[in-house]
Amino acid sequence: MQEQPLGSIVQGSLSKGLEVRLHPDVSVEDMRVGKFLVVRGTRSRFFCLLTDVALGTASPRILANPPDDGFLRDILAGSGTYGTIELCPMLMFTPTEGEKHQSAPTPSNGKSPLASYEAQTSSEMELLPVKTIPAHFSQVFEASEADFRAVFGWEDDPYRRNFAIGQPLDMDVPVCIDLDRFVERSNGVFGKSGTGKSFLTRLLISGIIRKQAAVNLMFDMHSEYGWEAMREGKEVSTVKGLRQLFPGQVEIYTLDPESTKRRGVRDAQELYLSYDQIEIEDIRLIGQELGLSEASLDNANILYSEFGKNWIIQLLNMSNEDIKMFCQDKQGHAGSIMSLQRKLLRLDSLKYLRSVCPHNYIDQILQSLDAGKHVVIEFGSQSNLLSYMLATNTIARRIHGNYVKKSEKFLQSKNPLDKPRQLVITIEEAHRFLDPKVVGQTIFGIIAREMRKYFVTLLVVDQRPSGIDNEVMSQIGTRITCLLNDEKDIDAIFTGVSGGQSLRSVLAKLDSKQQALVLGHAVPMPVVVRTRAYDQKFYAEIGDTDWEAMPDVEVLAAAKIAKADLGF
Repeated sequence: MQEQPLGSIVQGSLSKGLEVRLHPDVSVEDMRVGKFLVVRGTRSRFFCLLTDVALGTASPRILANPPDDGFLRDILAGSGTYGTIELCPMLMFTPTEGEKHQSAPTPSNGKSPLASYEAQTSSEMELLPVKTIPAHFSQVFEASEADFRAVFGWEDDPYRRNFAIGQPLDMDVPVCIDLDRFVERSNGVFGKSGTGKSFLTRLLISGIIRKQAAVNLMFDMHSEYGWEAMREGKEVSTVKGLRQLFPGQVEIYTLDPESTKRRGVRDAQELYLSYDQIEIEDIRLIGQELGLSEASLDNANILYSEFGKNWIIQLLNMSNEDIKMFCQDKQGHAGSIMSLQRKLLRLDSLKYLRSVCPHNYIDQILQSLDAGKHVVIEFGSQSNLLSYMLATNTIARRIHGNYVKKSEKFLQSKNPLDKPRQLVITIEEAHRFLDPKVVGQTIFGIIAREMRKYFVTLLVVDQRPSGIDNEVMSQIGTRITCLLNDEKDIDAIFTGVSGGQSLRSVLAKLDSKQQALVLGHAVPMPVVVRTRAYDQKFYAEIGDTDWEAMPDVEVLAAAKIAKADLGF
């Protein structure tokens, strides 16, 4: 079947993009921002993203006296009035002379000499950054399945760990990300509340687990990843967690065992921290939540110098007289230390904190990660910001320190057996850890800047990317962004992205559900996708359990438990 062109290039530039005049038989209403189109130039094929749609007229007189008759409108369509679209070229492919000769179709099929490359894949083709533009009146076509396969690969590629994250807006073709490239840098999932960030994050982590691209450590603030989570909508229903999809590969640790048991989670392991595992950097991070002054934090250093890692326990057990005597000997400020003591008493309300913890649970988590297990840490009722930030920073700092030692050993020995497993740490409310004011005190700021130096990267999930430090945002390798409305947040997404200005309109026009703009290190070019559904079909395709063979009674029982928990 002969392909029909949508329009032709009438003007444009490399820096500002291409303007396309649509052919008379093409409706401007079929052109959607974010659409993937292909321009067939004389020598090269250009892969482009549609960034804007506009209306044009051949003469201002038409607008001065607009026709109100349908017959006149039909006469003017395509000549006096027409539609235009703006394209942003992202990649180009120029075949060699041998490829041209080999793939040249017969002239009768109406295609250009570059049309037949269905047998080639993205790993075989040399896709280059755009350094030039097509000539005047080059034809623009809908992207075919072969085009998507050439650019984004396919999920069953034996040479790459590709994972289908979704489909184009108007085609039933998978769009894949390269998981090996995805995990080697820190990444972000962004979008305003209610756009499906958690579902998208669960989708990505499922792909990493299935393709064995890395091990995952997830700080599950709202208990959504490990076991069942509520599906948004009027009807009460649940979606399966990672432990249910991969029962032999995912372990759940909980900081609130009672909450976890109420939710019916099986085989969750308790997790406790002790005061001697908390360092001043952890306290500085939650200083705003506790209302601590800089003077109090300065005096905390004096306490640490005297008592070492037991400084918090020693402080909490000191009387006012003890504090005054201590300040006389150590040049501390009694008022600041008393204030610090009062505010640290709030930590007693955290269920997972112990004065002394004989078992090292963080070492246990490290053993699970070393064994290739994926770890979800649930917070249950301990999900307030004070609790989440303290536990997350404390645990991640110690795990990162362990990875630094293992990486240094590997660099010294060059023995493949000493190489640490690639680790991806998932954090929610990421701007709380990566805010410019505190990013220097958090382990996550260090990890984001190190990239893959110590085999640890981040997957940050956030609805306020503008709250993240610009330097950290510039290090985010792949950004998967759902709808954002705030101008500052949209600007933050394109920090450090070449040509980001042309993509702003694409991001602002996304639907509020199940659509995302994917750009960065793991994809060859930016693309708008309809994200893959997280449903029974996905369970059957990705998980270890044959959910299609499971009786419906299990689904009904799960829904019954969920309703009971919600008081229905």
